[in-house]
This record gives sequence, structure tokens and C-alpha cells, in this order.
Amino acid sequence: MPTIDLRTSALRDLNRALHALAPDTNETRWIVENPDGRHAVAVGLDAAVSVEIDGHVGYYCAGMNKQASVVVNGNAGVGVAENMISGFVHVRGDASQAAGATAHGGMLLIDGNAGARCGISMKGVDILVKGSIGHMSAFMAQAGTLTVLGDAGEALGDSLYEARLYVRGSVTSLGADCIEKAMRDEHRAQLFARLEAAGLAGEVDAGEFRRYGSARSLYHFHVDNAGAY
Repeated sequence: MPTIDLRTSALRDLNRALHALAPDTNETRWIVENPDGRHAVAVGLDAAVSVEIDGHVGYYCAGMNKQASVVVNGNAGVGVAENMISGFVHVRGDASQAAGATAHGGMLLIDGNAGARCGISMKGVDILVKGSIGHMSAFMAQAGTLTVLGDAGEALGDSLYEARLYVRGSVTSLGADCIEKAMRDEHRAQLFARLEAAGLAGEVDAGEFRRYGSARSLYHFHVDNAGAY
């Protein structure tokens, strides 16, 4: 179990070592100490390994993640798990804006709150936030799910495509082309699966959530909608 102290080791050396791991490596659990808000910690991973980071991280932690499990025992800066392809990223504190931006797959779990533009342009990732999210979250979200146990800020789901948004608390306002939709059995099953993956199935009632999605009125240009583009 390699342990890397970023006060005595270079961040570039850590990422280089993680990138060089062979598919059959037996170094499957890594501990990173004293990140002290450094940017791009554990980015671009492509191996089925676990990386636990003890402390706060800066921008783009676990960006472009593939296969790996990355746990942050602290807060995360802008763009945590940005463009993630697969794997699991867990922030045990708060996350700044653009958490999970453009992510294609995997799961991002945030124990605290997430800032503005959470899940912006998400393309298949499942994001679950135990706290609240900021304004313009799920802007242009194309696929995947965003589940929020707390409240959502202004313009939720603006210009949304086919992502599904589940919010337990209040929503300040909905963005262009985002509407509340009926919660059918398939959606309850999907929501329950997300809560179960986050270890919350026994603690949170899926019936307390409302679902939001695209009205599909902006899919094609129409002159009557010009003011909304």
C-alpha cells in the first residue's frame, strides 16, 4: 500500500506513478497525505485501483478518471471528476463549482454541498449530492442522473437534454426548457438504485423526491423560441 506525502514528494511524480500502473498491478490501494489544496491530484487514472486523499484538494481532482476509485477526505475545488469516464469519486466534504462537468460515466458522490454548475454538460455520469447545489446546475446536461438530497439553486437544468434530475428539497427556479415531470415506477427504481449505490437506501425515502427533465421544446430551432436560445 504505497503512501505518498505531497509535502515531501512532487505531485507530478505521484500522477506519473499512477499512470504507469500495469493492469495486473498488486499496488491497488494508494494513500495520499497532505495534498494542501494542490490542483490535478490523481488525474487521468486508468486502472482499477483505490486512491484515498487525506485532506483538501484544488482544481480538477480525479479529472478524466477511468476505472479507479478516488476518495477525498476533505473539500474539493473546481471541476472535481471533470470528464470522468468510469469509476467512483467520493468527496467527503463540499465541492466547488462544475463538479462532474462533462462526465461520461461512473459515479460522483458528494457528502456536503456542491457549488454552481454541478453536472454541467454531463454525458452519462450519476452524481449524488447529499447537501444542496448552486445555480445553473445540470446546464445542458445530456445524459445520466443528478440526485440532490438538499435544495437546488436558480436555473436548474437550463437547456437540458435527456438527463434526469431528482431533487428532494426546494428548487429556486427552473432553467429554459426544464420542467417538473411525473415520477413513474421506472424513475423510482432508478432513484432507489442511485441511493443504494450511495449507501442511503435505508435512510432516505425515494418518495420524497421530485423529478425534473426536458420539455424538449428547444431540440430544434423555432422562431417563436428565439428569445430562449
